[in-house]
Amino acid sequence: MSLPEMLLLRQDDTHRLIPKAYSDEPYGPLRAIAEDPEHLAAIAELDRATDRQVYAENNLLPGIGVAELVFGIPHARIINATFIHATPLGGRFNGPDRGAWYAGFEIETSQAEMAFHRTVHLAEVGIFEDQVSYVDYLADFSGRFHELRDDARFAACLDPNSYVASQGLADQLLKADSLGVVYPSVRYSEGTCLACFRPAVVAHVRAGVHYQFTWNGQPQPAITAGR
Repeated sequence: MSLPEMLLLRQDDTHRLIPKAYSDEPYGPLRAIAEDPEHLAAIAELDRATDRQVYAENNLLPGIGVAELVFGIPHARIINATFIHATPLGGRFNGPDRGAWYAGFEIETSQAEMAFHRTVHLAEVGIFEDQVSYVDYLADFSGRFHELRDDARFAACLDPNSYVASQGLADQLLKADSLGVVYPSVRYSEGTCLACFRPAVVAHVRAGVHYQFTWNGQPQPAITAGR
């Protein structure tokens, strides 16, 4: 398969919604079960024993090694975790061994994408009752990305029901040292998405607005903004 055309991209203020439970307080959820600081330290040590991020920092993961991770910058842990903790089946432009930083050019795009995937999980159990808080992490991008918008050759990569073609293309692009792809959102018709393949390219990350997604018996959640 030939590769997509290149685009010189400069896009600030992209949006990536991350569950608040995975925010920059690494042991926040563990504090709820720790009775005192000594207990928290022991629980944290046990957690790190199986933490993929620790494995990656010691070059023990097949998909990404310490040379690609970022350190000493704001939200480095959030950036690294995105690439280290891929879902078991992968995403649209990544396999199970290596994640990618997905972001929307518009907040509505990120909301639609996140709502779709969470709703799929709820549909699997047949109960549309849930409440999840997300943090909008903004990031800036500058560089040459591969462009999938208005390119009919790669229509299969935008299949709403399959990641087979898109993951195959992503594998090719990774081998070609691609920074990532820009593509039309599959879940929000007016939106644009970006999948960045390289941690070092995710720039000026900062936490923005908090959003609460609430499912009250219907597949479509209500979304409200917090601080």
